[in-house]
Amino acid sequence: MRYDCLVVDDERMLSENTVEYFEMFGVRTAWAANAEACHAFFREHGADVILLDINLDGTSGFELCKHLRKTTDAPILFISARTSDDDMVLALNIGGDDYIKKPYSLTVLLAKVRAVLKRYKPANEGIGEEAFDRTKFTAMEYKLLTYLSQNRNRVVTKDELFKNVWEDAIVEDNTLNVHIRRLREKIEDDPNQPLRIKTVRNVGYVFEDKS
Repeated sequence: MRYDCLVVDDERMLSENTVEYFEMFGVRTAWAANAEACHAFFREHGADVILLDINLDGTSGFELCKHLRKTTDAPILFISARTSDDDMVLALNIGGDDYIKKPYSLTVLLAKVRAVLKRYKPANEGIGEEAFDRTKFTAMEYKLLTYLSQNRNRVVTKDELFKNVWEDAIVEDNTLNVHIRRLREKIEDDPNQPLRIKTVRNVGYVFEDKS
């Protein structure tokens, strides 16, 4: 069976409430309490988006994310009571697509998950006239790269990216910055001197044609 969402969190009451709330609004959701249960779930089922806590019994969500990224490009949204920028940046650097701080509103969390489900694209989608290896990117990285490429040679503001890529005005600048850096590491010859994805200071980014 394929689920819309898998919650991986060792807080039983919070997880059960999340599952019940999501199901009430038609989002098919399952729960795994730890890494072992998560691995067991994916041996039998699939999920289009994963909500992953950092503090899990037996292993960390960071380690589990690294393992999951070897087998799935499904969007991973970290959910955690940790609030430091270091944790957020690490979560995004290892393959996370977003970072949601606890305590969270079920209404807001559901809206985020629905937005992710809506924008999730199949693996064989192309990007304009240019071909990139889809398997190198997470779902959110590829979504961002698609939008920038389709608007090449035009300055795209941060607000425009938040609205059209994340479809969420609540996304923080750190989330966008980390995703841009990861894209540069994958498509630029020298990520520190980018020729494709250039920063327009205090405005946004521009994706330039190769010359």
